[in-house]
Amino acid sequence: MRRLVILGALTACLLGGASFEAVADEKTEKALEERIRRLERLVEELTEHEAKEEKESKEKEKKIGEKPLSFGSTGSGKLIYAKPFLSSPRTTVGGYMDLQYRLFNSSNSTGVGQPGTGAGSSSFDQQRFVPFFYSDITDRLKVAAELEIEHGIRSKSTQEDSGGIEVSLEFATIDYLIAEPLNFRAGIILLPVGKFNLLHDSPLNDLSDRPLVATAIIPSTLSETGAGFYGTFYPTRLSKLDYELYATQGFNGYKKDETPVITAGAGLRDARQRVSTEDDGLDNNNGKAVVGRVAFSPILGIEVGGSGYFGTYDPASKRPLSIWAADWTFQRGAFELIGEAAWVYARDNDRLINGNFACDNPPTFTCAPGFRLLPRRMDGYYVQGNYHFMPQFLRRWAPSYFTEASTFTAVARWDQINTNSEFSDTKRERLTLGLNFRPVEDTVFKVDYQFNFEDGKNNRIRNDGLVLSVATYF
Repeated sequence: MRRLVILGALTACLLGGASFEAVADEKTEKALEERIRRLERLVEELTEHEAKEEKESKEKEKKIGEKPLSFGSTGSGKLIYAKPFLSSPRTTVGGYMDLQYRLFNSSNSTGVGQPGTGAGSSSFDQQRFVPFFYSDITDRLKVAAELEIEHGIRSKSTQEDSGGIEVSLEFATIDYLIAEPLNFRAGIILLPVGKFNLLHDSPLNDLSDRPLVATAIIPSTLSETGAGFYGTFYPTRLSKLDYELYATQGFNGYKKDETPVITAGAGLRDARQRVSTEDDGLDNNNGKAVVGRVAFSPILGIEVGGSGYFGTYDPASKRPLSIWAADWTFQRGAFELIGEAAWVYARDNDRLINGNFACDNPPTFTCAPGFRLLPRRMDGYYVQGNYHFMPQFLRRWAPSYFTEASTFTAVARWDQINTNSEFSDTKRERLTLGLNFRPVEDTVFKVDYQFNFEDGKNNRIRNDGLVLSVATYF
């Protein structure tokens, strides 16, 4: 109706002008033609605007109906979308989430702690819900952050519980873009130790569980507060060289009561700053760490990376901790081969702060008979092969479910870690076979079966299990 009123008024004005200028010269006729063109453009803009408003109105009605959201609203599963979402010209909000079902022979299904008790386990878990926020302040200033919520169904628990709720900033950075070879970054930084820690999102990965080396040796998610630089060079027309280099807070290898936390059971997981017991939430010493990664891609589909970390982990800042890692990615057609290896050296971790030898015997860590010294060295690796495929008969049979964006992936991965390399019975191995389906690239349904081999002190324990999961970006 509004469009018709405006159109009528403009037409009347135009006709009035046309009568007045009926005897005008050729220049006036051109002016009249220009008015007509402007009028046509205005009508098109009004039509598009009204069509857009009508579409948005219909979409809102589809979400929840004409009534406002309340306990009386209907819609079942669609109700979660009937929210007052916010948007900004400068900020984008997204995230990812994943849900798992686990069925294992033993109550310990992680392969990282001590061997399980033999009692089976069956459980659903809302593994992660991770909102993220990206903002362009200017063309050169960027802000990025992720808020990680793990096991969110639990309302309260402590980090001491191995499965407690965890809410933390996974990363939060301010980037100042100087030039492609040199950019500045500061904040809570995802440490570039190996490649998996940088690309650990559940929807990105083709298996449900992270590699063992990425849970104990390089404990993803590994992030610390600091600052540094990153950039990209192009040595040749086809090759690319990426780097990251930062100064950050270091690991915290001891609790406030000087109890060591770098153990064969946990690896480096409990020494991360995000689970530190320091009251002020800052470093346990005045020492800083240096961390960096260089990745070289000679041609598209091939990348080889090397990374290193060096810092101190004790309150006096006299005991160094170093991590070295290598990673690789090879892609050719439907085949993909990826992997990562890491080595850790924590000097004098086999001694307490007072200088006495420390054994894996909590809570005293005294060296009673039958207990080994705490680890100084750790190592591990994984090798994973992926094959992407899509049977054409499925696309013909159900084209709305199996689209051009859909794909299946068959996966095989071999993991091996040793969280105390001076002993053989702390070695853990895992073979995982998986099949997943992606209706679109950002969403994946996974079916994995794990063959876990865990060394006990006197015998070898097999702890096999099934993992079903779904993960998606949003």
